[in-house]
Amino acid sequence: MNDLFSTNRRPLRFAMLVAATVVAAALTPPSIASAQTAGPQAPAAKTPAAQTQPADNQAAQSFSTDQRQAIESIIKDYLVQHPEVLQEAMDALDKRQKEADADKARTTIKENNATIFSSPHQVVLGNPQGNVTMVEFFDYNCGFCKRALPDMLDLLKTDSDLKFVLKEFPVLGQGSVEAAHVAVAARMQDSSGKKYIEFHQKLLGGRGPADKAHALAAAKEAGFDMARIDKDMDSDEVKKTIDENMKLADALGVSGTPSYVVGDEVVVGAVGIDELKAKIKAVRK
Repeated sequence: MNDLFSTNRRPLRFAMLVAATVVAAALTPPSIASAQTAGPQAPAAKTPAAQTQPADNQAAQSFSTDQRQAIESIIKDYLVQHPEVLQEAMDALDKRQKEADADKARTTIKENNATIFSSPHQVVLGNPQGNVTMVEFFDYNCGFCKRALPDMLDLLKTDSDLKFVLKEFPVLGQGSVEAAHVAVAARMQDSSGKKYIEFHQKLLGGRGPADKAHALAAAKEAGFDMARIDKDMDSDEVKKTIDENMKLADALGVSGTPSYVVGDEVVVGAVGIDELKAKIKAVRK
């Protein structure tokens, strides 16, 4: 059974609590209401029971069974007649969560700036001295990453001041892990990224699932030293690279691909070329 306080139930609970507060205030017996609003009074003699029983328990016990049923009925009727309250509560919760995520991302990016944008364990495309750096976390078996590939190529072609960083983030199964190992080994041979981008396009843009066999075939077509690839794909450098990327993604709250980091913001999903250009423009202002 789902927990009552799980994310999808919180807006309902919130709306019910608001309604219950209003109704409870309306139904609070006069004796309790006057006691809560009256000015200072001389202290009354305290019995042991009065000393130990909290005021909220006294208030709760003041409602009869009929009153409780009336409260429940009013709440239900109100929510049925005004279901938009639930949507408003969900929208408010979603906005609050996004703001919290954005704040966390800004802090994490600041604390891990060098590792995110200038790690020695990453692929650098475009202009290494560009005035804006965009980082993409990707998985070779991610359909949305395939869809976003032309966006990256467009940016590299049209923006000469952009540094574009690729970080392998293999989260879609063993095939993705195998492909990432080959990809890091390919990067170890090509610091310029010129041969790597050819390999990247062949593997990410190819048909069928990405795995060790497909990755090795793409590396061979791109002209890499296959004996060295075979040696490097299980090296400490490969393990360090993928481990670093996984830890960064976790710290940033990245759980899916593609996800981008630009400036002090995390952008989730294949948002399209126009949105990516807008984010880059905003950083340059």
